[in-house]
Amino acid sequence: MAASTLQGKELIVATKAFAEEDRAKSWWYTLSTVALLLGSFAGAVTPWSLAIRIPCSLLTSLLLLRLFTIYHDYLHHTIFKDSLPARILFTFFGLYTLNPPSIWKRSHDHHHKHNSNLNTSSIGSFPILTKDKFLALSKREQFKYLMVRHPITIAAGYVFAFLWGMCLLSLTRNPSKHWDSAVALVMHVAVGVTLVLTLGWTAMFLAFLLPAIISSAMGSYLFYAQHNFPTATFTDQQSWTYIGAALQSSSYMQMSRVMHWFTGNIGYHHVHHTNARIPFYRLPEAYAAFAAFQNARTTSLSPRDIYACLQMKVWDPKQNKMLTMKELRG
Repeated sequence: MAASTLQGKELIVATKAFAEEDRAKSWWYTLSTVALLLGSFAGAVTPWSLAIRIPCSLLTSLLLLRLFTIYHDYLHHTIFKDSLPARILFTFFGLYTLNPPSIWKRSHDHHHKHNSNLNTSSIGSFPILTKDKFLALSKREQFKYLMVRHPITIAAGYVFAFLWGMCLLSLTRNPSKHWDSAVALVMHVAVGVTLVLTLGWTAMFLAFLLPAIISSAMGSYLFYAQHNFPTATFTDQQSWTYIGAALQSSSYMQMSRVMHWFTGNIGYHHVHHTNARIPFYRLPEAYAAFAAFQNARTTSLSPRDIYACLQMKVWDPKQNKMLTMKELRG
């Protein structure tokens, strides 16, 4: 079957040709990113002019985002399988960024297996209710649901998604299974306090806290918008298929080449959900090989598309589309 006509399971099988790691390339992309991150961190803590330190702080934010995508591939066992040096590096990174490996892998694996399934998709993802279920909730429950999906909550991902969701919530619910969440919290506070005591508040803010806030906000939005966009579809258990969720409920986020680099190609999210074993550096290659990927449902980082994604609130199975609050109340 020609690549241009592949669909369904045949498409998934065909993508296995791209699910091969080049270990040397994995190390190059990882270590070069780490080196750049250490350099931008050093630039943010060094007592130079703020005209230099602030750009270094912003660059640190973007590089944290890129390294997080590489960490995400590692936890999928896409790269560095059975590598002890990689395990040490990424365990430290996960703890440092309030993404302890145990809870991130468990919740994210669930997300991949249940993406866009109305019955089970809320674990590891933003909750989604149908119009009728939302209207049947009490006012208090409706408020809680809308707050989880609110732009302010997404922008404050550092607090709500990572500090609270990834660490505190997982720790309180199952401390024996997610003890590394406690380690992440202790490490996070220790790094912040150490920077204040040794280099001062400005250094701590520019090199540590501000990059954590910005990268968390960007990561939260990317994760949200890759599955909550105007043309996304959601289904019940009976209608759900893995490839349908990948192609119809996961977006291709159009970006500049620079932003694709900083986001580790995570914008090719429909390709990633089709086969999570494709390394991040091979996603554009896989995208170019199959027409099904090029006919993707898209969004972008334009202000217009960001606004449109943030307006999506509930799923209406009768109209087969996501509704805004205006449409819901109308």
